[in-house]
Amino acid sequence: MKIMKVAIAAMVALGLGAGAAAASSDGNALVHSRDFRGQVYMMNQQHMSLYYYAKDAAGVSNCYDTCAANWPPVVLDANAVLGENYSLIARTDGTMQAAFKGQPLYLFAGDKDVGDINGDGVGGVWMLARP
Repeated sequence: MKIMKVAIAAMVALGLGAGAAAASSDGNALVHSRDFRGQVYMMNQQHMSLYYYAKDAAGVSNCYDTCAANWPPVVLDANAVLGENYSLIARTDGTMQAAFKGQPLYLFAGDKDVGDINGDGVGGVWMLARP
């Protein structure tokens, strides 16, 4: 199963690389922005779309419990090396969440495939993360 996941991730990455314009990682392989299907937005290392939450404050996540089940925070190792404008913020459970210019980053459980941006505009408080 793990080999299959790695193979699928490699195929997806190759497919994205062939059809996408230059990515801007700012020295960061974990989260980055990319031009995909005519839009530039931020993605994680599996090329899944990232989002901002309007109820967050700079450096503070306000998405926990049911919210975090639907909008998983982008949690990284505390020693993750991030590029310019990216940082890690501490969550109340002790994990470290990726942030761009202080704004915490999230995935959306409703996005199933690379390129999905189904979370953009949900509830008027979730926005596709753009650099």
